Amino acid sequence: MEIVEVRTSRRAELLEVTGRVQEAVDRSGVRSGIVVVQSLHTTAALTVNENADPDVKHDLLAKLERLVPHREDFYRHGEGNSDSHLKTSFFGPSLTLVVDGGRLVLGQWQGVYLCEFDGPRTRRLAVQAVAAGG
Repeated sequence: MEIVEVRTSRRAELLEVTGRVQEAVDRSGVRSGIVVVQSLHTTAALTVNENADPDVKHDLLAKLERLVPHREDFYRHGEGNSDSHLKTSFFGPSLTLVVDGGRLVLGQWQGVYLCEFDGPRTRRLAVQAVAAGG
């Protein structure tokens, strides 16, 4: 298992971490199996989405802000980041990806993203590559 640190620069952003995950898989030596990537935070999630057109990231974040605004009258959490916790729960803290030939199995336009919802911060991802049995 390896911890990968990622520095974010805005309160809300999607930061592509595909290369960082692939580097961890490379170091693991796993050629065929899976890799689990887990955010170690309650206000940062993970997802797989398009990595070709930056407008996709913009559109996703804009829609999320409309669905789950930063401020709501009913929020009780004292830190002022209830929206960040909600968004993280919607996306989830982890991904499981297939590894084949030592490479992440992703579609042509797919990338792995850290979803920052309460930045800027330094985030930690646990990356565990597991070889296929048998």
